[in-house]
Amino acid sequence: MGDELVHRTVDAGIATITLDSPHNRNALSAQLRRELRDHLAAALAEDTVRVVVLAHTGPVFCAGMDLKESRSADADQQGVRELPELLEALWTSPKPVIAKLAGPARAGGVGIVAACDLAVAADTATFGFSEVRIGVVPAVISLTVLPRLQPRAAHELFLTGENFDAARAVEIGLLNSAVPAESLDAEVARYADLLTRGAPNALAATKELLRRPRAATISEDFDAVLELSASHFASEEGQEGIRAFAEKRPAAWIPRRPE
Repeated sequence: MGDELVHRTVDAGIATITLDSPHNRNALSAQLRRELRDHLAAALAEDTVRVVVLAHTGPVFCAGMDLKESRSADADQQGVRELPELLEALWTSPKPVIAKLAGPARAGGVGIVAACDLAVAADTATFGFSEVRIGVVPAVISLTVLPRLQPRAAHELFLTGENFDAARAVEIGLLNSAVPAESLDAEVARYADLLTRGAPNALAATKELLRRPRAATISEDFDAVLELSASHFASEEGQEGIRAFAEKRPAAWIPRRPE
């Protein structure tokens, strides 16, 4: 299989999963998809991990599917059946996931960015949905991208395939923040620190709340959310948070930072 293309480290509750295939611009080869899936599953299974950061080596975050592998391959060999599973794992992760981009993302790479809860990029990063220009459709990634993008922007960018910059990505909802390259580490660390202050079960439930479809009537929604709210107020985690607030101390779930 050769050298590992994805690495994972854990420090102070933050698991950093790094795409490390710069020779092909971190394209989604079968090996990279498999290793990314496995490292993500391992991070989610590790109790000490509170937040996942998805980062990369090299100048490009992810160029999308590996077109060399896709050449002359049939539908079952294109990876399109694996990519939805990877996007779903990121989208439904009970732990918050931050995408950290020092460089461009294209096609499937943008789908991965959209699947993460938060996304921060260097202001020099660019993005694009290049699928129509090579005769394919951005079908799979639409499942994560369309909920993020403004509808008019989605029509424009999916249909034209035109590249766009980080400032536009923030404007249309793909990114949370675009900062100078030298500030990227600090901005991601700021978000990660904020996320680790949230209680694990509460964060997982809030993520599920953000994904749930709205009911036909607001009264039906009230019934569901009132039950959710009451159960978490009464939970061990909720009671600990209330005590910590009253006692003016950090809650038990906040990772200890080195002195």
